[in-house]
Amino acid sequence: MSTHHTTDGHIGHASGPDSDADAAMAELLELDAEVLTPYLTELTGWISDVADTVPTRIADLGSGPGTGALALADRFPGAVVTALDIAPGSLRRLRHQAAVRGVSDRVRTVEANLDEAWPLPTHGEPYDLMWAAAFLHHLRDPARTLAQARGQLRPGAVLVVTEMDFFPRFLPEDAGVGRPGLEARLHAVTNPNPPHEWSRTLTDAGFTVEARRPFDIDLTAAQAGPALNRYAEVCLAKLRFHGAGSLEADDRAALDALLDDAHPYGIAGRGDLGVRTTRTTWIARRP
Repeated sequence: MSTHHTTDGHIGHASGPDSDADAAMAELLELDAEVLTPYLTELTGWISDVADTVPTRIADLGSGPGTGALALADRFPGAVVTALDIAPGSLRRLRHQAAVRGVSDRVRTVEANLDEAWPLPTHGEPYDLMWAAAFLHHLRDPARTLAQARGQLRPGAVLVVTEMDFFPRFLPEDAGVGRPGLEARLHAVTNPNPPHEWSRTLTDAGFTVEARRPFDIDLTAAQAGPALNRYAEVCLAKLRFHGAGSLEADDRAALDALLDDAHPYGIAGRGDLGVRTTRTTWIARRP
């Protein structure tokens, strides 16, 4: 489904046609995957260890531009990955990236609204693995969707659910502009909701929750790579927009300076950024 960040800080999914907002969010998700490559590598490696067999049929639910689908295709080179999403523009971006990476023969796309009745698996057999990254919390009825997921998994297969706690943090305590602690104050006014918790919902849907694992991510600029500055800029601009009415005037001015490419402390040219965030993953097995 088409993806967007909301003011509660989670990557979500919204029904609707292609839009500029969809394209902007697709860029953000692609930056997220590029910057957090070390985390994705660790996560997919853990999934590989937990799965009872090497999966050959994988579904990426609410795939957006398919960063999860591509990561899974890399981890499991013998698998066919089906990406399901409501936004045709996101699926086009995925098909393009699959072609660039030479995996078009193993990455399929299905335009589908997963809040409705699901299409049958494109290969005619149940899936070995399903991936739902920052997806469930924007469904109208997550329990209904999980029941459909269970019905399309083979017995013993796993569903991987991942959520982020909030937007990452990037700046040092003293950003050089305004009062120290600017990013903490920005997060405080834009993050009113607690992290999502899916253990009970998964159990009620008939899954056995085998693991719940928080991943505490803390990457230096060198570890995050060259996309870090653009990623930080996009994230902070979005939080600046949503927090504008709640921030003090001096904090708004400081953020505007940080988001000005020409400013000496602007995000675009800084070398002292990092990325700090927490993401939680549940491994749930169909009995």
